Amino acid sequence: MITEMEAVMERKNQKKILIIDDEIGPRESLKILFKDNYEVNLAKDGLEGLATMEKEAYDLVILDLKMSGLGGIEVLRQLREARQQTKVIILTGYGSHEIAQEAQRLGVTAYLNKPFDVFDIRQLVARVINA
Repeated sequence: MITEMEAVMERKNQKKILIIDDEIGPRESLKILFKDNYEVNLAKDGLEGLATMEKEAYDLVILDLKMSGLGGIEVLRQLREARQQTKVIILTGYGSHEIAQEAQRLGVTAYLNKPFDVFDIRQLVARVINA
C-alpha cells in the first residue's frame, strides 16, 4: 500500500505538461488522455498560457496555433525568450508550410495536425518528454 508521503513524492517527480488551446474539446481531451501519466495543466488562451509558464516550469507545452487573441506563433516566440529549453509540440488544424517553417525556426520540438490519432500523440508525447 502506498503511503500519502510516497504519493506526494511521486506527484512531485511527475513530468508536467501545459496544454494551451482556446477550444475546450481538444484541451479537455488531451487532459484526459495524459492525466494518468503526467501532471497536466490547462490554459484557455495564449496570454493565460504565458502567465502560467511565468509561475511554473513545464517539461512540455502542447500549443495550438490558431487561437483568438495571442496566436500560437507569438506564444512560441515569447516562450523562447523566457524558457529556451522547454519542449513544445504544435498541434493545429490550420497548418501551412510557412507556419511550420516559422515554428521550426523558433525551435518547436514537433508539429502535429488536428484531428490527431490518440496512439500517435501518446507515442509522440512520451518520446518528446523523455528525450
